[in-house]
Order: sequence, then C-alpha cells, then structure tokens
Amino acid sequence: MLSYILRRCFYAIFVLFGVATVVFLITRLTGDPVAIMLTPDATVEQEQALRHSLGMDKPVFEQYVIYIWNLLQLNFGVSLRYGESTLQLIMERMPATIQLAGAALLFSLVVAIPAGIISAIKRGTVIEKGLMSLIVLGQSMPVFWVGILLVLLFSVQWRMFPTGGIGGISHLVLPAFALGIHLLALVARLLRSSLIEALDSDYIRTARAKGLVSRVVISKHALRNCLLPVITIVGLEIGSLLGGSVVTETVFAWPGVGQLLVQSIYNRDYPLVQGAIIILAAIFVLVNLIVDICYVLVDPRIQYK
Repeated sequence: MLSYILRRCFYAIFVLFGVATVVFLITRLTGDPVAIMLTPDATVEQEQALRHSLGMDKPVFEQYVIYIWNLLQLNFGVSLRYGESTLQLIMERMPATIQLAGAALLFSLVVAIPAGIISAIKRGTVIEKGLMSLIVLGQSMPVFWVGILLVLLFSVQWRMFPTGGIGGISHLVLPAFALGIHLLALVARLLRSSLIEALDSDYIRTARAKGLVSRVVISKHALRNCLLPVITIVGLEIGSLLGGSVVTETVFAWPGVGQLLVQSIYNRDYPLVQGAIIILAAIFVLVNLIVDICYVLVDPRIQYK
C-alpha cells in the first residue's frame, strides 16, 4: 500500500514537472516576452531593466534552473501589472473559483443522480428517451456556448438573473449551470448504465424473489453498488471543474482564477500567466492523486499495480 502511494506521488510530481517545463517553453517559443510587453517607444534602458527583472538576460538553461528552483520555493515572481506577489494575487481569487466549482458540483449531482435512476428504471419508455436526449445534448454543447445562451435568455431577454459578477445566489445560478452541465450528463449516463447492469444481475433477481419492493431493491442493493464508479468520476472531475472554470468565469465575469488568467494573458503579464497555469495544474493533479488513493482504499478488488 505504501509503495503504491509513493509511486502515485512520484507520478504526480513528474506530471507537475512536465507542466512547469511546458509553460516555461511556451512563454519563450511565442517570441521574446520582453519585446512583446514593451511599447514601441520604449528605450533601450527600459528594455534592459525589464529583461533583468524577468531574469531573461541570462542563458536559457540558467533561466530554466532558476525558474524551477523558484517554483520549489513557491516563488512565482511578481506580477508586472499589479506589482504584487503572483501567488498572493492567485490565492485572493481562489475562493471565488472554489465557490463556483462547488456550486457546479452540487447542481450536477442533485440533478444527475435522480435523472440516472429514472432513466434506468424507465428504460425503453418515452421518459427515458427524453431524459437521455437532454443528457446527450448537455454533454455535447461547449461550455462557452451554453454560457452565452444562458446570458442571452435568462439575463438579457427574461431578466431573471444578473449577467455576471459575484454577489448572492442569483449571481451563482447561471455560471454553476454552465460549468456543471457536462458533469451532470456524464454522471447521469454512467449511473444509468451501471444501474441497468445491476438490475439485470442475479442478486437483484434474488432480492425481488424474496418479495422486496422495488424502492428497497434499488436504494439498498442496486444503487449502492453503482455509486463507486460515480464517486470515482466525480472525484476526477473536481479538478476539471476548477481548471475548466476559465471559460465560465470569463463569460460571466466571475472574479476567480480563470478570469485572472485570461486578463493576465491580455495584459502580457507572463509571471502571472505562469503562476496561474501551474497552480491550476497542481490542484488538478492533487485531486486526481487523492481520488486514486481513496479508490484503492474503498474498493479492495483493485490491486496495487
């Protein structure tokens, strides 16, 4: 067990190292960041000062070593636009991103679990076909398209919810729906297929033969065995919700890390771009690592390979 956990931790560190390396290379393959950030009328002294502040007056390999060493010390540099610590700016926006991801997760589970159960029980009926059509539609629509459509309908046309920003629950409804609809469809389809397979198994037939009512058979026998893969998917998708909030936060002007990342790209704030990408990637990898370990603890059928 310990060797499995250590192995998974090593893989997680390797992935983060790869992400950091890719981010470092991308910021340099797109051109000279100093030349991009400077205005056309900048002097040579200004260029040299900016290049020195970014550490780009050194050889590329030396820049890379310093970059990795700073990351190991959680030193993401100073934002060029705000003049503050990059890590501090990201942490100030993180609660809003977590709030949005949590609301999207809650919404998707509250809707997906009943939808999956009903579609499994009513398979072959009009109800099941209607639910599955909506679920497939929700899974196939891009998040940005869903967000724009929600704003046009519920904010501009019907004026039921605010167009964006952060505030009360009303500000959270539309972005949570847009961010959570893909997870909703994924969980509903997975639960439906797992529940249909469970309902056709021998132990369920035995439970029905004993005279148990359908509600008890489904809730206490079939559903319990179907929740394990659902829990796994939900755990894996939590990282996706946090990392995938970039588009949703931009569409709904939600002041989270995703919006900060987009703004920093427009502002050519390379230290902030690097920091935001690496932190979001670290959260995604950490959540996946925790899920892998918990899955092994919950399901003894999985071997430590």
